[in-house]
Amino acid sequence: MFATGIENSIPTIDHGKTRVDEMEVCGHYERWREDFDCVQEIGINYLRYGPPLYRTWLGPNKFDWEFTDITFAELKRRDITPIVDLCHFGVPDWIGDFQNPDFPRLFAHYCGEFAERFPWVQLYTPINEMFICAVFSAKYGWWNEQKKDDTSFVTALKHLVKANIMAMIEILKRRHDAIFIQSESSEYYHADSPAAIGRAEVLNQMRFLSLDLNYGRRVDSGMYEYLLDNGMTREEYNWFLEHRLKQHCILGNDYYMLNEHRVFADGHTVAAGEVFGYCEITRQYYNRYRVPVMHTETNLWEGPHGDEAVKWLWKEWANVLRLRNVGIPTVGFTWYSLTDQVDWDTALREKNGNVNPLGLFDLDRKIRNVGRAYKQLIADWRNVLPAQSVCLVVPIKKIGEHPDAVDEEDDAAGREFGARDSQVSKAQRD
Repeated sequence: MFATGIENSIPTIDHGKTRVDEMEVCGHYERWREDFDCVQEIGINYLRYGPPLYRTWLGPNKFDWEFTDITFAELKRRDITPIVDLCHFGVPDWIGDFQNPDFPRLFAHYCGEFAERFPWVQLYTPINEMFICAVFSAKYGWWNEQKKDDTSFVTALKHLVKANIMAMIEILKRRHDAIFIQSESSEYYHADSPAAIGRAEVLNQMRFLSLDLNYGRRVDSGMYEYLLDNGMTREEYNWFLEHRLKQHCILGNDYYMLNEHRVFADGHTVAAGEVFGYCEITRQYYNRYRVPVMHTETNLWEGPHGDEAVKWLWKEWANVLRLRNVGIPTVGFTWYSLTDQVDWDTALREKNGNVNPLGLFDLDRKIRNVGRAYKQLIADWRNVLPAQSVCLVVPIKKIGEHPDAVDEEDDAAGREFGARDSQVSKAQRD
């Protein structure tokens, strides 16, 4: 699945007084037809895309589907398969923030309503980057609740992951062959000195928390104590173990130059740049979870030479091919996002209007060098990979095949997906 995305981040800053809406500042609400033209110009068939949550979900059982109806009908007409991104770093004002214990139940209902309205949609990312959302909102104090303590972090994390799982349950009630592609950050912490090893080990356990809970995997003993010490009850923890839906999932992971960190003896961290790289870090995540992998986000600024992003694209693609060649089932790649972004140089903490040249197209919808390179990469590899693949065939139905009722064939496809995953995992363990 060659993909890109139209980012729908909507965090609040200034203690909830200011909303950051990437679709708005990037011009998508006015130029969405041009954006879909750009997707097709590259030759992309899969698009990470979703409704602007705060504009669509106006209250309990109150929705404004107008923009979503129009845009999703156009995606369907163009045969662009959406990977639907339903919650991207923020919630509507009436929810408050991720400290709200009602969020999981309310969000699951919203997702069920979406799946009911768009039965032809099969691929979902219910909540984008749960770990990063919890860290930036409740550990670093940057977004939404703007908290900076462990209890707030654990609260946000458990609510985000529970909401993600409950959303999957509601979507599966409407579409039994739905596939959930997590988009989660892939992190690694390097100890700067022997005195920093202990802290680095803790952080390297913590990076797995969102996916451990999401996939119903028992966390490491140190993390279990950490969760219970900071507000998670045994009953809440056991709920995650009892709701294991990984057989419906693809491990989508994101990798940027900032995903590896250097940890110092006093506990502070700085970006380490690319040390291990995407392939090695993804191997660590795959060995832990044993589900198919998709590279769901990467990008780099187009620098002064004009080829910096092109070289990064080639490097990330080489890492993806390496994963496939060593037998790790890898089913997709994503350059994120379609157009340039705004104010990510300050992690959306400030509204400065700074354009970040990260897209396949600039904000005038003119193709960048990396857009041309990605278009060529897709043309070169699209027909080669199926013949060379040792990985799973993901049971995705064409948009035109969407049934209103799921039949036995759908259920069999889902079972085959899980069975093949088990066979691959067993063979590699053996």
